[in-house]
Amino acid sequence: MAATRNAHAGWVGDLPTGGGQVTLDSSELGTFDITWKARTEASEGKTSPEELIAAAHSSCFAMAFSHELSGAGFAAEYVNTSAAVTFVPGTGITGSHLTLATKIPGISQEDFDKIANGAKAGCPVSAALAGVEITLDATLEA
Repeated sequence: MAATRNAHAGWVGDLPTGGGQVTLDSSELGTFDITWKARTEASEGKTSPEELIAAAHSSCFAMAFSHELSGAGFAAEYVNTSAAVTFVPGTGITGSHLTLATKIPGISQEDFDKIANGAKAGCPVSAALAGVEITLDATLEA
């Protein structure tokens, strides 16, 4: 079953000094301030498209990894993921770096690496970001 999620944004002013807000319509979780400065300098309590993409990528990867893991017959004690999305003014988004830390009883390093890389490739947000470099640091904790 297909699902569509919605958000909207408004902006006032020019790019360097203006500002706006983005609202998460589907979840109704809130409205967040956005500025150019939050994209290129300090966020100062505001968000950016790149931070929102990082949230999407880290959560999608966590879901994809958990799915791949259970499909291989393993269960993690915990899964912690993060994504760092890089934006270069004048160029755009240049990459997303995923980090995974997890503890999985009984898994070999080879199986872990295979599952982590499969999740990176299979995550729908990774597919949406196919035009940029996606890297992964995956740590299997003892």
